[in-house]
Amino acid sequence: MRPAILLASLLAAAPLFAAGHTTLGVSAMDQDVSGGTVVADSVVAPANGWMVVHRTDADRTPGPVVGHAPLRAGANAEVTAILTEDVTPGDMLMLMIHGEDGGTQTGIFEYTLGAPEDGPYRLDGDLVMTVITAQ
Repeated sequence: MRPAILLASLLAAAPLFAAGHTTLGVSAMDQDVSGGTVVADSVVAPANGWMVVHRTDADRTPGPVVGHAPLRAGANAEVTAILTEDVTPGDMLMLMIHGEDGGTQTGIFEYTLGAPEDGPYRLDGDLVMTVITAQ
């Protein structure tokens, strides 16, 4: 990329990145998952990591992982995770930010429920996530 184009790209992205860095979170709506994917409209992550899709229920307790997608530090738009298990209409899904910490390989999602590798982020003690319902 030419220096002038690179500089223009960085300057255009700076306000979004700066604003996103202050508000970690996941934004997503209830959606049709019949195509085998789930999409978060936006995810703001504190570092490179993962958007992880957990099964959940009305208690909002994270259950088994049914999909994941990589994240860059800062603002991420239209993050798509491929579902690794069948999800049916009415199922509740928790889209959560996980880190890339503690595992043995960078760039490989190593988390299993309750393990420290590539575990979830917390903000003021709360998981950084949102819950949607499959349509």
